[in-house]
Amino acid sequence: MAALEGLAIAGGETRQEPAAHPPGPGRGAMDWNDVRVFLAVARQGSMRAAGRALGLSQPTIARRLAAFEATFGGPTLFDRLPEGLRLNAAGEQLVAAAENVEDAVLGLERRRAAASPALSGIVRVSTGECAAGFLARCLSGPANSALPPGITLELVESRQTANLARREADMALRHQPPESGDFYVSKAGTFACAVYRRRGADTAAWVTYTDEQSHYEPARWVQHQVQETGTMIALRASSMLMHLEAIRAGTGRGVLPCYVGDGHPLLERLTPPIPELAAEYWIIVHRDLRRAACVRAVIDWMKALFAEQRDVLAGVP
Repeated sequence: MAALEGLAIAGGETRQEPAAHPPGPGRGAMDWNDVRVFLAVARQGSMRAAGRALGLSQPTIARRLAAFEATFGGPTLFDRLPEGLRLNAAGEQLVAAAENVEDAVLGLERRRAAASPALSGIVRVSTGECAAGFLARCLSGPANSALPPGITLELVESRQTANLARREADMALRHQPPESGDFYVSKAGTFACAVYRRRGADTAAWVTYTDEQSHYEPARWVQHQVQETGTMIALRASSMLMHLEAIRAGTGRGVLPCYVGDGHPLLERLTPPIPELAAEYWIIVHRDLRRAACVRAVIDWMKALFAEQRDVLAGVP
């Protein structure tokens, strides 16, 4: 569902319009795919990055961008610089109109998806590492709480909120609800965290996040413990999986979600759930997509999971 199925770029051929004349009566209409490529290059700053964002090869991006620029005639719309592409004055004048086209097309696509009664297809969910792991492990749950067999869940691990209006994801599961936008928002539940170490290991050293991630709440909490007790940090690592492996190996102690630590046979919990590290999660969906059959099924599945697993997530023995 995250792809623009009926308007997808991949597999299409660029229509070459006369370079010196805009489309008019008797000529082909402007290709939305070329508009989409123009906006991707403007936002990403290079053809390579735009290709990654759209799932297209760099030659395809270059060909479509050239077609879009030729449509308007005159100078190119980007300055070609050693560090990438930058919109020039002519290109800047087109961005607002191109974004209006994008908003209209994506609005139609969201409504088309919402009108489909089919319980099949891909539903793309943007979320963080902790919640993504929880959803992944629950896909093989009881039949009464399973997703319909025709739906494929696509989890995108990211701490950045995907642009749901641009269909970078169909829905998100996030710590904070959005402050604005036309979204359906529902609280899913709360993840508790506690301190764990390898069972029987005698280590006071800590496993925590990198300096670049020192603003994360678990990293700040661990840093406070280090300052209070004078203990050392044995490892800094950028992901929860790295933390889990280091703690499991006996490298040090560290903060983990209770649903991870309590269920691991080699780990023991050293603290009760830490109130200031409890992480609330919210389901966020663009209102146009809320009633799409596939998206509705995933929303209902998530709500059922959080309800069924409430004690596990809360670290209740």
